[in-house]
Order: sequence, then C-alpha cells, then structure tokens
Amino acid sequence: MNKQSKKNWKTKLHDIIYEADTPGGKLFDVILLIAIIASILLVMLESVKSIDNRYHNFLNISEWVITILFSLEYIARIITVKKPSKYIFSFYGIIDLLSTIPKYISLVFGGIHALAALRALRLLRVFRILKLARYLGASNNLVNALKASRVKISVFLFAVIIVAVILGTVMYLIEGEENGFTNIPKSVYWCIVTLTTVGFGDIAPQTPLGQFIASLVMVLGYGIIAVPTGIVSAEYANQHSNKNEKPKAPELHLNSKSCQNCLATKHKDKAEFCYNCGEKLKA
Repeated sequence: MNKQSKKNWKTKLHDIIYEADTPGGKLFDVILLIAIIASILLVMLESVKSIDNRYHNFLNISEWVITILFSLEYIARIITVKKPSKYIFSFYGIIDLLSTIPKYISLVFGGIHALAALRALRLLRVFRILKLARYLGASNNLVNALKASRVKISVFLFAVIIVAVILGTVMYLIEGEENGFTNIPKSVYWCIVTLTTVGFGDIAPQTPLGQFIASLVMVLGYGIIAVPTGIVSAEYANQHSNKNEKPKAPELHLNSKSCQNCLATKHKDKAEFCYNCGEKLKA
C-alpha cells in the first residue's frame, strides 16, 4: 500500500510539473513563468546602483526566496522521473541548473549572481503553456531552408571576408596611420563595420580617395545584406512548392504530454504509449 501511495504521489507531482493540459499543470506553469519574470526583473533592478542602494535588502531577500523555490522545483523534477539523468542532462535540465546556482556561487564569488539572467531561457516553456508546439511547422520549414542553403551562404560569407580583407588593405595603404588606420587588421575591422552598415564612426577616412572608396563600400553593403535573404527565401519557396506537390497527409495534432520515463514530449492526442521508449502514458 505504501509503495502504491508513493507511486501515486510521484505520478501526481509529475503531472503537475511536466504536464500542461491538466489544471494543476497549467497553474504550476503560469506561476513558474511569473516567478521567472520576477527574478529577471530583480536582477535587472539590482544592477541599477541607485535602486540597489535604496532597496538592496529587499532585492537580495526576494532573489533568495525565488532561488530557493527554483531549487525545490529542480529537485522535484528529478525525483518525479524514472530516469533522473534524462532530465539532468536535457536542454531544460541544464538551463534550470544554470539559472539556479549563480546565487549560491555569489556567496563565494561576488557579482556572479547577475548570471541569474539566464533564467530568461526558461521562458521557452511558454510554448508548452500556450500549446504552440503544434504550430511550429512554419519555423521548422525555415530551419530546413537555412540548413539547405548553408553551403551557398558559407561561400557568400567567405567571399565577403575576402572583399573585406582586400578593401581593408587598400584603405590602410591610402589613409595610413595618421588617419587612424594604424594596421591592416584595424582597417579590415573598419571595412566590415562599413559593409554591414553599422558604422560606429570610431574610424573614418580623411582623404578624398579614401572617402570615395568608403562610399562604394557603403553602397556595396546594402547589396550584400540582400543576398543571404534572397538565398534563404528562394530555398524556402522551393520547399513550399515541393510540399504542395506531395499528397497532403492527415493533420496530426500534438499535445503536451510528457513521458515519465524519458521525458519525451509532442505525443499525438490519442497516443497511449510513448513513441520514444514505449512507456504507457497517462490518459
């Protein structure tokens, strides 16, 4: 009986922590997101000296309260899965750990607690709460388009680097040290900044010839920005057209069920077993 009640206790806690379709799971995730946003705001406010000097104790205590809550949540996530290593070494598991330990490390090394801003990555869980995972097909198509065009983009970037090195060297020879182009690497840096239309303004050509070349580089920069966009857009359009040519498969609806054994998600609505490990899913 005790063993069965212990199993039910862990199962119920797992449903609250990992599921987003149950009332308890939704409430837990909403509270978690509010706590994450609050902790990020606290870290940001503490970095403002005037606010920190006035409310240091309040900010510090609040951060410790949230850190302890996150620590308890992290422990609960470990003990409610059958294979804790699956969670500990997962993406979210590593993020949860990194977002919890900075405050503890700050006891030894001051200033490290600012790394608690990594908690912003935990906001990715909003996809589970809003059930946006089923609508991520468009983003997957974009990722596939980027992967398919990576060779073309790599060749293009390599050509841009060559152009930047050549033009940077030319500007070094034309402008010289007296105008701020003290060496070729710094001149190449100027060329990259100008090509990307950032234009910090820390280095600027002074001679008429140098200004003429700089004008050409600026105009060239606008054309360079359009090339990667065109490559990816063309690949995205090709994938879309190929998809339309294929017979459409019936739409599969996914849910936020999490396998208690391997933590796999994105199961089909009517799935009874985990597609990854075969563990029976909660109805």
